[in-house]
Amino acid sequence: MKREIIKIDEDLCTGCGDCIPNCHEGALQMIDGKARLISELFCDGLGACIGHCPEGAITIEEREAEPYNETLVMAEIVKKGRNTVLAHLNHLKEHGADEYLNEAIAYIKDNNIDMDVNGPLANEAEHIVKDEMQQAMAEGCGGGCPGSAPMSFDIDMEEVDKSVDNQITQDAPSELRQWPVQLHLLNPAAPYFSNADVVLAADCAAFAMGNFHSKFLKDKTLAIACPKLDSNQESYVQKLISMINDSNINSLTVVRMQVPCCGGLTQMAQVAVANASRKIPIKQAVVSHQGEVLQEDWI
Repeated sequence: MKREIIKIDEDLCTGCGDCIPNCHEGALQMIDGKARLISELFCDGLGACIGHCPEGAITIEEREAEPYNETLVMAEIVKKGRNTVLAHLNHLKEHGADEYLNEAIAYIKDNNIDMDVNGPLANEAEHIVKDEMQQAMAEGCGGGCPGSAPMSFDIDMEEVDKSVDNQITQDAPSELRQWPVQLHLLNPAAPYFSNADVVLAADCAAFAMGNFHSKFLKDKTLAIACPKLDSNQESYVQKLISMINDSNINSLTVVRMQVPCCGGLTQMAQVAVANASRKIPIKQAVVSHQGEVLQEDWI
């Protein structure tokens, strides 16, 4: 069958092993100094391991692969202890994999798995899925994908109204200088890249920031990408290299979200600069879920 599954670029993989403990399904192992996908049956294709790779060597692709088997995964995961089970269940819940989640809970019940000295996990499975997993995440033992964790924000509307009253009510002008903006669609030899200062932004950044245009986009050329969901990211690195070598861009500003998987955007930029014939400066800006710039510096 054709489905989404992880892909490991062995040229980028340094064998650090950071991805291994974050694949609770057990689909990855270190073999001959490289991270390897050892079982398609165990890879759910949801990508919890991606944000833990410091080199951006792990991506998701769609290809022919054996169907994922939640029952086989659970048989292995329960051997690793209660916290790993919680991490796996939370991972499925965050990604909306309800069918797998229900199958996992059924496995726990059917096998009367005792993961707690106070009693079998089977008797409290639904409670764990709904409540205890979130507590485990807050305590740092949940794993899963922080970038997919649901959250709501409290907004002080009085402060918002005051801010609006102090501004001109007409629409703010766009600072966008070109089209298209998605990196897959961009031609690195396009004239608007010539000697430009380029912003490489995460897809979510402009939605999180109310002042994205004025803060980062003014007088810049834009490229957007998602290091977690986009396919064929090797082409992204090659396009960035071409921008540096052939279009002579002046600088690269990476605007990424604070979630771990978004670090892949910075890694793309660093790999491109390292492999280009010219060296240009890279600035990284890390944006919070509510649009606050948490960090901004040259790297």
